Amino acid sequence: MIALAPPNVSVHFTRMVAHGAAGAHEGLLARTRTQIAHVAENAALLAMVRPRVIAMAHTAMSATLGAAGEAELVARMERELGIPFITAFGSVLAALERLGATRVALGTPYDAESTARTRAHLEAHGIEVVSEGRLEGVVNIYDETAARARELARRIDVPAAQAVFLSGLGMPTVAALEAMERDLAKPVVSAAAAMMWNALRVAGESAPLAGFGRLLAGRR
Repeated sequence: MIALAPPNVSVHFTRMVAHGAAGAHEGLLARTRTQIAHVAENAALLAMVRPRVIAMAHTAMSATLGAAGEAELVARMERELGIPFITAFGSVLAALERLGATRVALGTPYDAESTARTRAHLEAHGIEVVSEGRLEGVVNIYDETAARARELARRIDVPAAQAVFLSGLGMPTVAALEAMERDLAKPVVSAAAAMMWNALRVAGESAPLAGFGRLLAGRR
C-alpha cells in the first residue's frame, strides 16, 4: 500500500452510491449522475468523524457537473457540513496554478465522450489542452497498471505542454509519477496526487512528501 499521507494524518473513506459495473466504460455517465445525486449523503457520513477537509474523489463528476455546477456543489456541501469540501478536479486546477502551468497534455482512461467532457472542463477554467490521448483497450479502469499510465504520459507529451495531466483516480499513477517526470523533464499531475496535495494543504499539513513527484515534494 502506498503511504500518501504523513504518519500523523488519518484518511477516512466511504464509497459513493453507484449502480452497474464500477470502472467500466459502459454506463459511466449514468453511474456518475447517480453519484452526484447521492454525494450529500456520502459527505454527511464522512462529516461524522469531523475531518479537517472532505474530498470528492471523482474527476468525472466535476466534468459532468460543469464549472458552475461544481462550484454550486462545493458551496452547498460547505454550507451544510461546516467543513471545507474540495474536489479532485478543483485540486488539479489548484495544482496547475501552483506549478504555473496553463498548457497541458491530457491523458485519460475514459472513452472518447468522457475525455471530451474532461477537456471541456479544463478549457472552461482557462487551461489550454495542447495534446490529448486515451488508454486503448480499457476493459475496467481499476484493472489498469502504472506501466500503462506511464506509457500514456509518454505518448501524449508534446513540447508545447507545460505539464502532463492524467485524469481518472482509478488509474494507478501515484507510484510512477517520479519516473514519469524523469521521462518527460516536466511536471506530471495526476488527479489522485493533486487531490491528496490539496487536501493536506487545506488541512494545514505542509510537510513535503518525497517519492510522488514534484507537487507533493514541495511545501504546501
